[in-house]
Amino acid sequence: MKLTTFIQNGTQRIGLVEDAQVIDLQAVDASVPGSIRAVLEAGIDLAALAAKARSAQVERLPLASLELATLIPEPGKIVCLGLNYFDHAKEGGREKPDYPWFFFRGKSSMMAHGKPGIVPKVSDRFDYEAELAVVIGRKVPRHVSQAQALQYVFGYTCFNDMSVRDYQKRTPQWTIGKNFDATGALGPVLVSADELPEGATSLRIQSRLNGTVMQDANTSDMIWSVAETIALLSDCMTLEPGDVIAMGTPAGVGQARTPPVWMKAGDVIEIEIERIGLLVNPIEAEVA
Repeated sequence: MKLTTFIQNGTQRIGLVEDAQVIDLQAVDASVPGSIRAVLEAGIDLAALAAKARSAQVERLPLASLELATLIPEPGKIVCLGLNYFDHAKEGGREKPDYPWFFFRGKSSMMAHGKPGIVPKVSDRFDYEAELAVVIGRKVPRHVSQAQALQYVFGYTCFNDMSVRDYQKRTPQWTIGKNFDATGALGPVLVSADELPEGATSLRIQSRLNGTVMQDANTSDMIWSVAETIALLSDCMTLEPGDVIAMGTPAGVGQARTPPVWMKAGDVIEIEIERIGLLVNPIEAEVA
């Protein structure tokens, strides 16, 4: 099952994606909330709803024609991992960390597929990061085991952890450089876990800047797997439906290149993960 979030007549709605066509789930069942997070919190049986939608006599909308909204509107938590690929840690001059480098993003930093990533007025060191994102489907009990962790995952999507590098390096905790407005792109679709390998392993992940491949790796290269990451987080906090975990980026980021490559107005950045989707965002300069 693939889901997306889109805007129709000024209203946010959830769509079931089938062969580049979208079925409006609110047109199938008017009681369904217009937020994936709200649907997961309510415990709605999305598999049953999807089956009903496929047989419903409702209009199919071309995905390419829709204005997409942020895939997970206002997630309760957006937990990100740094240095979670061996090659990326190495290109940054670091060995494998003993524990994941966790940081948080705020909801105001998040944006949709197709929306512009904004180069801030205060910096020109605007970088890209291709990442796998995990969406939690059910409340995760504290101290969950790795063996049980994946049963709480609803699905996976693409994430671009666009980073303002000079601000990121102003503090040992990367948060400020990771939370500029319109820098965290998510989507365009959420793929349910049952359609992918366990833990979303063995999937090719790429970033392309203006058509040039910048990062090209495999999710099997992650230091901490999805299951291990959820288990570690559950030692500290309660993960809830609609929470997002961004699993870190492989080597090839702009700051590690000689000379560095920074995104600028007029660029187009693409993040593609095998069997999940293609996330595309133009880059614009801050105006206000």
